[in-house]
Amino acid sequence: MAPFSLMSVGANLLVKSLGLFSSASVVRCSCVAPVIRSFSTTTGGPPKRPLTGYMTYVKEMQPTFSRQNPGLKNVDIIRKLAEKWRMLTPEQKQPFQDSSLVSREQYKLALVTYKAQLTPAQTVAIAEEKRQRVAKRKAIRRKKELNSLGKPKRPRSAFNIFMAEHFEEAKGTTMQAKMKSLRDDWMRFNITQKQMYTQLSEDDKVRYKNEIKSWEEHMIEIGREDLVRRKERRSIKAKAKAKVIADRKNKSKVTVVKAKAPKKKAKVAETAVKKTVKSTK
Repeated sequence: MAPFSLMSVGANLLVKSLGLFSSASVVRCSCVAPVIRSFSTTTGGPPKRPLTGYMTYVKEMQPTFSRQNPGLKNVDIIRKLAEKWRMLTPEQKQPFQDSSLVSREQYKLALVTYKAQLTPAQTVAIAEEKRQRVAKRKAIRRKKELNSLGKPKRPRSAFNIFMAEHFEEAKGTTMQAKMKSLRDDWMRFNITQKQMYTQLSEDDKVRYKNEIKSWEEHMIEIGREDLVRRKERRSIKAKAKAKVIADRKNKSKVTVVKAKAPKKKAKVAETAVKKTVKSTK
């Protein structure tokens, strides 16, 4: 069974797709909201994506299951239904799969009709909105990956250090008000008052420089060069190559010394034989 946190995320996504949080489904990107608002009332908005066989099963069974288990939360209900779905035979799942297939065909036709009603400007706006959503998801996934790989945190500026120290005591009840108050206080500081935070910022830059260098070297070692800055990638590779060449030279020197050693022993043996022959004479 999947971990509970993963099940919770999946359940939340499923609940949203079933329309229990319909208000979230109408949120649009601010940069294209005016364009979308201008035609959403005339076209009725894009058709909803069809449910999968599993989600069709959940949508049908959830009301009954909720009445039978009034004390359960939505996340727990979805988890129980997921367990029941896994226990169904292929024959028992087939009606839900067939219903999903029919919905998919209807969705394709509705999508063609919807796109035919759009103007070129609306089509461009929707494409841009989709591109931004995809880019945002990629950025979130990349940030999570970098955190899991232990990438060092970037150095903080002098003002950020000051803000972190005095945020709780700043004037204002909202974050925006506190930020404005801190910014005003910082602007009133003279160079001497800012010096301590400036020095802390410089120290943090040194910390980051050392940590990111070690981290990027480790990333190259484990085959994740794509996460290393291009300039640093070339530098690290050059150092690694120089090290390999130096190691090879050292090994070749050791080999030459070992190869010469037997000749010296042979010469000593030859001298000893000559002395023996002379003494015999």
